[in-house]
Amino acid sequence: MTEKKILGKDPRGREVSLYTLTNKNGLRASVTDLGATWLSMEVPDREGCKRDVLLGYDTVPLIRENPGFLGAIVGRNANRIKNAEFELSGKKYRLAKNDGENNLHSGPDTLNKRIYDARSKEDGVVFSLESKKGDQGFPGELYIEISYSLTDDNALLIEYFLRAGDEDTVANFTSHPYFNLAGHDSGYALGQEVFIKADRITENDETSVPTGRYIEVCGTAFDFRERKRIDRDIESDDPQLKAAGGYDHNFCLAARGKEEPCAGAYDPESGIYMEIFTDCEGLQFYTGNGLSGDVRGKGGALYQRRSGYAFEAQFYPNAINIEGFKKPVLKAGETMKSRTAYRFSVL
Repeated sequence: MTEKKILGKDPRGREVSLYTLTNKNGLRASVTDLGATWLSMEVPDREGCKRDVLLGYDTVPLIRENPGFLGAIVGRNANRIKNAEFELSGKKYRLAKNDGENNLHSGPDTLNKRIYDARSKEDGVVFSLESKKGDQGFPGELYIEISYSLTDDNALLIEYFLRAGDEDTVANFTSHPYFNLAGHDSGYALGQEVFIKADRITENDETSVPTGRYIEVCGTAFDFRERKRIDRDIESDDPQLKAAGGYDHNFCLAARGKEEPCAGAYDPESGIYMEIFTDCEGLQFYTGNGLSGDVRGKGGALYQRRSGYAFEAQFYPNAINIEGFKKPVLKAGETMKSRTAYRFSVL
């Protein structure tokens, strides 16, 4: 079931709508046409009490500002592009530098500040947007469709459909949800447990951009092949962790598709367990190192450093510039589809 209500208005006076999705088991998720942003995820704990396990905002100004990209859909290119430039079809393109010398999440004119067209469906909502030629500095036009469905097996399914105009362009989209399975307002989250089915990560330089080399996770702080507390190794002397201030790394997934989870998380206190399924080859695991508590979240919650963690399914960061990485290039007139699901249960 999908219900719609008006959440408020943006600075131009346009209405912003909130869509609440409910499945037959009583799970609820909410999303908005402002940035196609995922705002909440209410799931039962082991006592049957509902907890909202997604960090986010509940007013139009904060959803639009959204420091940290909480629950945001990110594109045209997720993550970082080295030196904010790339070459495509023989032409060099320069983007805004909003992360030191790099471009991060295509900013500063990000898609999460746009109002998408929306159409409801029985188990969710579909958001669509046309990104014009030159938008954010990228070539060509791009038609974007983001579908949210809340399935009866307790998964929030996000499906992406992208269609290029008459030029080749970059198309690397992700969702940027932050989770705390004890509840979005419960504080420090890194005592929770995570697994990621990846044998290696992409090595980062000092600015958190992949170098093109790989690091085997065996025997390192990045080995999440068996579930472990997030904070078990986060303060180790690993130079990769020190440079990023924690985990902010791309894991090269060994498990992909609908049948086998590529990653997941568990909170021993609440009993809430989450599995992630995706057809993407990369998963950025980020431990909220930049959360500062400067802006309060839903219900006035204080989101301080490491009070949530993000899983972002996507192409490898800076893939457009690195030989050997799969390129996030969508050819003129062609389409691209992708899907990622977050499924909830209790252990």
